[in-house]
This record gives sequence, C-alpha cells and structure tokens, in this order.
Amino acid sequence: MTIKTLPTLRIGDLEINPPIIQGGMGVRVSGSGLASAVANEGCAGIIASVGLGAYENLSASKFTEVNNIALRSEIRRARSLSNGVIGVNVMVVLSNYEDLIKVCVEEKVDMIISGSGLPLDLPKQTAGSDIKLIPIVSSARALNIIYRKWKQNYNKIPDAVILEGPMAGGHLGFNHDDIVNGTAPTLEFLVKELVDFVATLEEPIPVIAAGGIWDGADIAKFLKIGASGVQMATRFVCTTECDVHDDFKQAYIHSKKEDIAIIHSPVGLPGRVIQNEFTARVDRGETIPFKCPHHCLRSCNPRVAPYCIAKVLGDASKGWLLNSFAFAGANAYRCTEIVPVKTLIDQLKEELSEAL
Repeated sequence: MTIKTLPTLRIGDLEINPPIIQGGMGVRVSGSGLASAVANEGCAGIIASVGLGAYENLSASKFTEVNNIALRSEIRRARSLSNGVIGVNVMVVLSNYEDLIKVCVEEKVDMIISGSGLPLDLPKQTAGSDIKLIPIVSSARALNIIYRKWKQNYNKIPDAVILEGPMAGGHLGFNHDDIVNGTAPTLEFLVKELVDFVATLEEPIPVIAAGGIWDGADIAKFLKIGASGVQMATRFVCTTECDVHDDFKQAYIHSKKEDIAIIHSPVGLPGRVIQNEFTARVDRGETIPFKCPHHCLRSCNPRVAPYCIAKVLGDASKGWLLNSFAFAGANAYRCTEIVPVKTLIDQLKEELSEAL
C-alpha cells in the first residue's frame, strides 16, 4: 500500500518521523545497537544508561568510573552507526545520576529522558547545552511540579513529556494493588488529562504516550486524543538489533499472557516481569544473599532486599535466566518472531497510515 505522509514528532529542532521514541530498557537491553538501528529509520533511538558497566566487586568510585566509560562508549558507538536522533535514558533514582548526566552533556546527545523520580534539577545539570530534556511522568500532577520548579528556578520548561501508563514493563509508578486489580487509571485517561493540562500552559509541550502501545492502530489512537508521539519499548526487544541476549528475546516469544505478572521489586516499586522458576523461588520466600559496596539505586536497602535487582537484570541481559527474570510490558506475550528493526518500523508505518 502507499503510505500516507505521517505526522512528525517535533521536539525543538528535532524531527522524528514516524513519531516513535524507542524506550530505554535497562540493564543492557537497549544499547547502541538497537538505538542506532531505530534512529536510522527516522525514530529516536534511546540508550538506557543504567547498569551498562560492571556491577559486582567494585568500590563506589570505581563503579561510577566504569559506568561513565561504558555509557560514553555506547553513545559514541551509536553515533558512529547513525546520523539520526540518539538519546539517553537516565533514571533519577540512580546514585550516579549526576555523573551519567555529565557524560550525556559532554557527548552532546540529542535528548535526555529522565524518570523514576522527578528530575527537578536537570536543567541545572545540563546548563549551557541544547540537549532536549524530557521527563517521564505518570500523571499531570507530576508534570505540574516539574514545570513550575523548572520555570521558577531555571526559566526552562520541558522540551517534551512522556506519560508512562500502568501497562509498561519494568518498574512502574503506580500502586501495586491498583495495577493487579485493574483499578489503576488507563493510559488513555492519563494522556487526555495531561493534554488538557498542557493546553493551560503558556508554552506548548509535546505529550508522548507510553506503556502498552503495540501497533500502528495504538499509535493512531493516541495521536487522535492529542499526543504528539509515542514511546515503545517492549516491541523492540524482539528485533535482530536489540542488544540483549537471544535467550532473553526467546523468553518473550515463548511467554503466554498468564506469564506476565506484577512483582514487588526490592527497590520498593511494583515491576512487570515474565514469570519463571526464579520468580517462583522468590515467591516461595527464597532469598539470594549479596554484598553491595556501591548502592547503585538510592531507593534500594541492601540490608533487607531479598536479592540484588541490578545483578538479576544484568544476568538476564546475558541470557542467564535460571537465576534472573526479564522485565517486560503487558503485551510481551504478543511477540512471536525476531525481525529487523527496519521491518518492524515499516510495519508500524503501514499500520499507522491505514489507521489515520
């Protein structure tokens, strides 16, 4: 079919078409390989900064240094493979957050996406750069706080905002029981609420919908209710260029709907995973002792955590799923094959064109 001209997601002077941001997936799931392939198709490719370096047997100072080097290497490799839009996801909750932001500034990435907490001082940490700053929020209220703090303290507003709903993978910004019971607000409701709030502001801020978006029809649905674009993560796991081990991808392909579950993460948040023998062991009360010399997540208490989430996710990225699990979005079970990024994005473009 002939694909119609698709809407462009404009974030400052950046033009993203089709209007898709590939979500940052840690640990070592979305690196330079995936990000560059996505950027080459006109979308925004995002490197997840969390856990790129080693995570065991390191002092706090070495931990910071090793991860800075690893992030810098991934950014430079992505740049060598693509002239498209390359960004980095940096979680506020990371103990080395400021150091990773500094690397992003030095390497002049196109955008920094920051969630898992409110990035209230991000404009200060990126002062003097023209990097686009995009917070991730789970409500209009959260954006209101960020907007007013940035405006008051730095005379800066977000270049765009990502609204991540309860169907996303990994750690989630919603109440555990609400997610499990289906009483959490829907992404549609949250996006409409955020679009309405943004309309009251003096300056336009592009709204990007995220969490459970699967195909072109889903993208069209959110564009029609006022979003300027979408962020998709789970869908990119089962691509040839995704940086994670093939056994991780196979966990998606072999999963069933009933395998996707919400767990209590050691960091104090609910998380969506693909259940396996490891999650069953944890459910039975088994603990995996560990030492934590660097405390990579501010919200984690190593003294009471039943296992090290960083080690578990790092092992998962290597395909060692006997002692780990894969984070995944609610639709992960719908992945049935591994395809090149270009094939996936061409399909999404065709579906979006038809839906519009």
